[in-house]
Amino acid sequence: MNNAQTWHIVKQNTGSCDIIPSEKLGESNSEFVEQWGPFDSREDAIARRIGLIRAGKCQPQ
Repeated sequence: MNNAQTWHIVKQNTGSCDIIPSEKLGESNSEFVEQWGPFDSREDAIARRIGLIRAGKCQPQ
């Protein structure tokens, strides 16, 4: 696993949030309503996404 990789949470037009690696962030930026990050690990991004769902900012998938 590449330790230099960072992760981002992106909110889709549908309201759901996905966790994507930083290298895929620039590919489809126009589809994202909001984004959060970067996070050092996928686990940190997952924990933050759970918080965003609880806060009502993201829909669960």
